[in-house]
Amino acid sequence: MSLPYLFINAAMSADGKIASRLREQFKLSGEEDFARVDRLRAESDAIMVGVGTLLADNPSLTVKSEKLREARRRKGLQENPARIVVDSRARTPPDADLLKKGSGERIIITSRAADKDKIERLRERATIITAGERRVDLRKAVEELERLGYHRIMVEGGATLNWSLIEEGLISEIYTFISNQIIGGATAPTLVDGTGYTTPEETTKLKLESIEPLDKGILLKWQIQR
Repeated sequence: MSLPYLFINAAMSADGKIASRLREQFKLSGEEDFARVDRLRAESDAIMVGVGTLLADNPSLTVKSEKLREARRRKGLQENPARIVVDSRARTPPDADLLKKGSGERIIITSRAADKDKIERLRERATIITAGERRVDLRKAVEELERLGYHRIMVEGGATLNWSLIEEGLISEIYTFISNQIIGGATAPTLVDGTGYTTPEETTKLKLESIEPLDKGILLKWQIQR
């Protein structure tokens, strides 16, 4: 079965951290990069995050620019892309900003191990996709998203979801804005965490597509090499 085009977009410090050791977000980029991210969102069919990011940051993942929302409406689209949470145990709070702010579809991807009562409460606000037994089977989940018409999906973290999608070979492109800050901290999350590879032969190889100075940092665009 065909798969959607998934790409990761993230901002990180010069030492590769996406948050502090307390897992608190830092402002890593400025207005130019915020506008770039807004355009990427507006051009996507859906935006995906892991439940850890949802619980830590409570993002709404809406398109901020009225001009971009209007452009989507003129195309016959909802003003916001669908917002997707990968949530094996249905831990998404029913009052999360993502579920109540802005128009557009909401999707929770969960596993068969998730609490049934929690799923029913979430079903009042979102479409539920079940894929996997104890944890979400990401390949099956994205196959279902493609079948539903979500062909271009922007992934906004966090580090564990990024790793899982890369490990499964589901990511095609990565945008990384690198700020002029050093955060440090052995336990601070990086762009990609998870279990990681153990040998050089296993590692995911990238091809650098472009380098662009932006705000007070630099934007790198990478293609995954298959």
